[in-house]
Amino acid sequence: MSRACELTGKAVQYGNNVSHANNKTRRRFLPNLSAVTLISDALGQRFRLRVSASGLRSVEHRGGLDAFLVKADESDLSQRARLLKRQIAKKLAGDASAAA
Repeated sequence: MSRACELTGKAVQYGNNVSHANNKTRRRFLPNLSAVTLISDALGQRFRLRVSASGLRSVEHRGGLDAFLVKADESDLSQRARLLKRQIAKKLAGDASAAA
């Protein structure tokens, strides 16, 4: 399992520890990932995803998982999140055509 957010694509970054004597040693900056269960209103299901703390704030800011995925760029999403985005788009398109 990679250390990357499934929704925002935020992953490990690399840099240097710099001492007072200006010695540089390589280090890794890990994203703040947590496993959360998010609910899709369109599909009526719960999904367990590994999301960064900032990604979780973005989901809440946009109004939930469905709204986030509809606006999200596919290149940032994980394979599971892309599949979920397609399912939600299909369901929302089907509901819109049934209502019209």
